[in-house]
Amino acid sequence: MSACSPMADSAIPRIADRSEPSLIAVAYSGGRDSTALLHACVQQAAALNAAGAQLQVLALHVHHGLSAFADDWLEACEGQCESWSAAGQPVRFLSTRLEGKPAPAQSTEAWARELRYAALTAMAKQAGADLILLAHHQRDQAETLLLQALRGAGVAGMAAMPAQQWRDGICWARPWLNQPREAIESYVLAHSLTHIEDDSNSDPRFARNRLRLTVWPALLQAFPQAQASLAQAGTWAQQALALQQEIASADLAGLASLASQTGLAVDGLLALSPARASNALRAWLAAQLGRPASASLVQRLLLELPVSSTGTWYCGGGELRLYRGELQWFLKADAGLSNEPVLPPQEIDLSSVGVHPVPAWGGAWLVEPVGSGGVELAKLTQLTLRTRGGGEQFQFKAKGVLRSLKKVYQEQAVPAWCRRGPLLFLGEDLLFVPGLGLNARYRAADGLPQVSLAWWVDPG
Repeated sequence: MSACSPMADSAIPRIADRSEPSLIAVAYSGGRDSTALLHACVQQAAALNAAGAQLQVLALHVHHGLSAFADDWLEACEGQCESWSAAGQPVRFLSTRLEGKPAPAQSTEAWARELRYAALTAMAKQAGADLILLAHHQRDQAETLLLQALRGAGVAGMAAMPAQQWRDGICWARPWLNQPREAIESYVLAHSLTHIEDDSNSDPRFARNRLRLTVWPALLQAFPQAQASLAQAGTWAQQALALQQEIASADLAGLASLASQTGLAVDGLLALSPARASNALRAWLAAQLGRPASASLVQRLLLELPVSSTGTWYCGGGELRLYRGELQWFLKADAGLSNEPVLPPQEIDLSSVGVHPVPAWGGAWLVEPVGSGGVELAKLTQLTLRTRGGGEQFQFKAKGVLRSLKKVYQEQAVPAWCRRGPLLFLGEDLLFVPGLGLNARYRAADGLPQVSLAWWVDPG
């Protein structure tokens, strides 16, 4: 197979919505697949440079420290790149060593994968590259789908590996994802490429190895087209996942809480069909946590939210809180009142509709027009923010009387986290209290122009 073969021509992918790269990084372990991809990229870059381009290929090698031969692999990979560079090829070698070891409850595979991606990202950014090529091929895709299915994964897991994905400012691309393994083997033979045989590939402790060594041969014998068929199933799953994400985005746009920028309106969520509610909740949780939520958490929330008025669920280094029909997620550092600032009184004018940030308090006031139950806008020109000091009086009901703020909090079962924020005073009268709302004495008469007040805290 020549350097101008389809395999070589497809090494450097066309990336949508970006200019042509001048630096192309390749994740280079020294194994058969990554060696073939690196060679094809170097050959294609050299051909393009001869036509006037200015491309440089970066070979990124991660030393995992898991094998007794890891030092030898590093030396072999560096030597191969130096040999090509000395022959005038546009390639440069970069490497990094992983430190530490897996946590007691963490699998070696997961630990190595997580740190490898972090190391590749760091090396690429340091070199100024925003494109990293990975040598995954069609059989890798088929194996990934099969493994995810055996683990009981949903559509996101069954979608396996995307051909292109932006992550942490890097485009991760797999140009050979539709190429069969046999094509890569032929490329290696045609170019007489030497590569490393990882001794861990025969270790049955790893799930992918067990699949390759025992299940895959029997599967291919019974179903010769299994590789292509499973890879195609992954493509359909990717389309289904994209559709799920589009529906979740549309549903969440209508479920944004009026009380905060990040809250989720639970009544609206539960009004959706069970499938759409689950889909929207998973998407919202992923946005809050920065990673997919566990299936058990999603199932628990869907069971408990319909019968709960308040609640707390711990997850993701923080906690989910339900209060007054709104679900919010807070980092552990923001879980209690320990971070409540003790600040001097601050004058504020809220006589205009919109968002009024108060950086010192880590939040903002939201002023919106309403037809009833609000306060006259003209009364909001000279207000004062104060820290709760004790002894404040508040009237919660229209026909009620002034009562101790502490008593009102207790009677209304307001959780501690909903009491965070400044008290809003009009003169010496308590006008608005986070978690309780507007002083009933200041509710405007029906028919008068009026606005609602809301205080929201940035949970990040």
